[in-house]
Amino acid sequence: MAKLGKRIKAAREAFAGKEDLSVEEAVALVKANATAKFDETVEIAMNLGVDPRHADQMVRGVVGLPNGTGKTVRVAVFARDAKAEEAKKAGADIVGAEDLMETVQSGKIEFDRCIATPDMMPIVGRLGKVLGPRNLMPNPKVGTVTMDVAAAVEAAKGGEVQFKAEKEGVVHAGVGKASFDEAKLVENIRAFVDAVQKARPSGVKGSYMKKIVLSSTMGPGVSVNIDNATGN
Repeated sequence: MAKLGKRIKAAREAFAGKEDLSVEEAVALVKANATAKFDETVEIAMNLGVDPRHADQMVRGVVGLPNGTGKTVRVAVFARDAKAEEAKKAGADIVGAEDLMETVQSGKIEFDRCIATPDMMPIVGRLGKVLGPRNLMPNPKVGTVTMDVAAAVEAAKGGEVQFKAEKEGVVHAGVGKASFDEAKLVENIRAFVDAVQKARPSGVKGSYMKKIVLSSTMGPGVSVNIDNATGN
């Protein structure tokens, strides 16, 4: 078994025996032990009582975090003519049509969010096998297939987070940086949990939220009291 480094060992000791904390307690613990040489991301993982293989149990949505993510988001937009210019003025990093499709097909994906105008979807649709597994496929349900490309670009750049349940029913996302004030992280976390709560699908029977865990990029995780996180 590999020998644990001092930083990892100290973090595990700090987390030992702690669980079901309030959001405030969990944030304080995660922040205090985010001691890597870079600004770690504070991450949330939510284990939901859903089976995403069933259409009526799929959980997906989008939420604008009140204090942003602290991450620089690279945005690509599929658009032509006036809408392409609108996207560029709004701050899109990459704008194109067939040329952008060919770039993506070649395996060059240099963006974190993909937006498209509705008329571009026949082109974008060819990229489903490439963009789909990366959760980058534009979707009208989360506002990334739209004629208002400027607003979509600004939202993506301003701290909007998309979420989607994976096959095991887990939703995870970055909700800020360890350098954020505790109060701002708490506000972001509650906004994210609230959005997932509101996205509860009609097909769910019984308990919806089963477990919530907070961690930093390089740190251990700690469970959060669900009632405290949801404000119930």
